[in-house]
Amino acid sequence: MNFDKNENQKMIAQMVRDFAEKEIRPNFMEWDESQEFPVHVFKKLGELGLMGVFIPEEYGGSGFGYHEYITVIEEVAKVCGSIGLSLAAHNSLCTGHIYYHGSEAQKKKYLPKLATAEWIGAWGLTETGTGSDAGGMNTTAIREGNEWVLNGSKNFITHGKSGDVTVVMARTGEKGDSKGMSAFIVEQGTLGFSAGKKENKLGMRASETCELIFDNCRIPAENLIGKEGEGFIQAMQVLDGGRISIGALALGIAKGAYEASIKYSKEREQFGKPISQFQAIGFKLADMATKIDAAELLLHQAAYLKNNKKNLTRESAIAKYYASEIACEVANEAVQIFGGYGYTKDFPVEKFYRDAKLCTIGEGTSEIQKLVISREILK
Repeated sequence: MNFDKNENQKMIAQMVRDFAEKEIRPNFMEWDESQEFPVHVFKKLGELGLMGVFIPEEYGGSGFGYHEYITVIEEVAKVCGSIGLSLAAHNSLCTGHIYYHGSEAQKKKYLPKLATAEWIGAWGLTETGTGSDAGGMNTTAIREGNEWVLNGSKNFITHGKSGDVTVVMARTGEKGDSKGMSAFIVEQGTLGFSAGKKENKLGMRASETCELIFDNCRIPAENLIGKEGEGFIQAMQVLDGGRISIGALALGIAKGAYEASIKYSKEREQFGKPISQFQAIGFKLADMATKIDAAELLLHQAAYLKNNKKNLTRESAIAKYYASEIACEVANEAVQIFGGYGYTKDFPVEKFYRDAKLCTIGEGTSEIQKLVISREILK
C-alpha cells in the first residue's frame, strides 16, 4: 500500500473543509438543539458530487474510490458528526446497495437522482425487536401477481421521514433463514408506506432517525433487488462497506476533538503557562494522536481491499471496531482537557462526546464487530 495522500484526496479534503466551514460550522449547534435535518445542506453536497462519491460518472456520481470516500466523511465529521452520519448512510447504504446489487434498469432509474441529491436515500434493516439479530425480522413481503405486498415496521432508520427512496429488507421465507430475506426499493408516497416516530437522541441529533411503517404497501415486482432470498447476503456485503463509513465518521469525530484539544491546550493557561506544557496534558494528547493514526491506517487498509474487490469482512470490522472505540476515548479525554468548559455547549467537545457513542452502536455494535472478527480469525 502507498500511504501518501493522492492529489484527489488532497483536493477533496480542501474542498470539503471549505464547505464545512462555510455551510456547516455556523449552524451545526442550532440544528443539534432543534433536531433539524438540514436537507438543503445535502442538496449542496450533491452539487459538489459528494452524494455519490464512489458511484461511476455514467450514473451521475464522482467515480472516486474508498480512500477519497474516507476523506469526505472524515472532513465533514471533524465539524459535525450528524452531517457526516447522514452523508455516510446515503452514500454507502441506500445508494451503495442499489449500485452493487441492483439491475441496470434500477441503477439508471435511481442512481442519478441519488448521486446528485435530487433524492435522499434511506436503508431499512433494523426492527424494534431485531437489532443485531437481523435474521429474526418480522416485516414480510408476499408476492401477489406483479406486485409485492409489504407489512411490518422498521426502527432507527436514518432519513426515515425525509428519504425519497428506501431500500428495505423484508422476510420472503422462514424466520431465521438467511435465504428467507429479500431487498426491495420503496419510493416515498407509495400507498401503505409511512414514517412513524422520530427518535429523540443523545447525539447525532441533526441526522434524522425514524420508524418506518408498511401497511399493505404494494410495490411493483421489478422493485425487488437481485433475486428473491438474496437480501440478507446483500445486506451483509453492504455493511462490509458501511463499516468503512462508520469508521471514517468515528475518525473525523476523533480528529475534530483532538484538534480542538490541541488549540485549547495552547491557549488555556494555568500556573503561569499553557496547560499543553504540563506532562499530564501532553501525555493525553500523545495517546490521542497515536490512537487516531492507528485508526486511520486500519481504515485505509480496508479501503484498499474494497477498491481492489478483495474480501474485507475481517479488516472492515477491525477498522470500524477500533475507530469507533477510540473516538469515544478521544472525545472523553477532550472534555477532560477542556475541564468545566468542556461540559458546556459553548465549546465543541461536548458534542463530539455525545456524537461519538453512536459509532460503537450503528451498523453493528462493537460486540457484533468482535463476533465477526473472531469468526474470521478462527476459520
